[in-house]
Amino acid sequence: MIFQDPLGLSCLLLDSFGTKFQVAHSSRIPKDKTILVVSNHRSFMDAPLLMASLDQPIRFACHHYMSQVPILREIVQALGCLAMDASNQSQHVFFKQATNILKSQQAIGIFPEGSQSMVQQTLPYKVEKFHRGFAHLAMRSLVSPELAILPVAIVSQEESIYPGLPLPLLHFFDPSEPLFDQLGLHPLVIYHKVKILIGHPYLITSAQQKQYRGKQCREVVDKLTQYCQSEITHLLRNR
Repeated sequence: MIFQDPLGLSCLLLDSFGTKFQVAHSSRIPKDKTILVVSNHRSFMDAPLLMASLDQPIRFACHHYMSQVPILREIVQALGCLAMDASNQSQHVFFKQATNILKSQQAIGIFPEGSQSMVQQTLPYKVEKFHRGFAHLAMRSLVSPELAILPVAIVSQEESIYPGLPLPLLHFFDPSEPLFDQLGLHPLVIYHKVKILIGHPYLITSAQQKQYRGKQCREVVDKLTQYCQSEITHLLRNR
C-alpha cells in the first residue's frame, strides 16, 4: 500500500500538485553513510520534496500541531515524520527517538529555522537564523560507520501562496506555540517548479564528539550550525 511507503507517498503528493523538480549536485549525497538532512523550510511540501529528490525515506522532525490537525495528522504519520511533543520534555523525547533512528542507519531530516519560516510568509531565497538542536543531535549520536550532515537548499522557481488555516485555530491544537497567539492565516505555499541543490556534506568525527563532551561543546556546535546555514545560504544565492 502507498501509505506504507513514505517515498512512494511523497512522489504521489508531488504528482498530485503537478510539482516539477530538478536535483543538482546529487553526487554529493554520501554513499554508505547515515545522513542527517538539514534544509531551509517554507512549505508543507518540503519533506516529501526532499525524500523524492534524495530518493530515500527520511524521518523528518515536524511541529507538534501537524500531528494534531485532522488529515494533516494522517499524512505526517504516513510519511514517517517525528512530531515534536508540546510538553516540556519534548526535546529530550525527540533526541532519544532520533538517536535510535540514526543508530539503525535510517535518515533523519530537520528544518533548523523552526516554525517562523512556515507561519510567517517569507521570500524564497531568505533563510532565518538556524536553531542549534540538530547540531547537538549530531554530536550526541554514536553512528557507525559515520554520520554525515547533508545541507540541502530548496529553491522555489514558481509557486503559489494561498491562505491556509487561521492561526487561532492552530492555537487550539497547539497552545504552546507563541506564533499562534495572533490573528491571521497560516500561508500555504504550493511549489510548481523547484530546484533542489545538494550542498557539501559535513562528516561527524569521533574527535569532534569527544570535544563536544568536553569544554569545547559550544564551539563545536556553533561551527556545525554556522557551516550548514552558510552552505544553504550560498546555494540559494548562487542558484
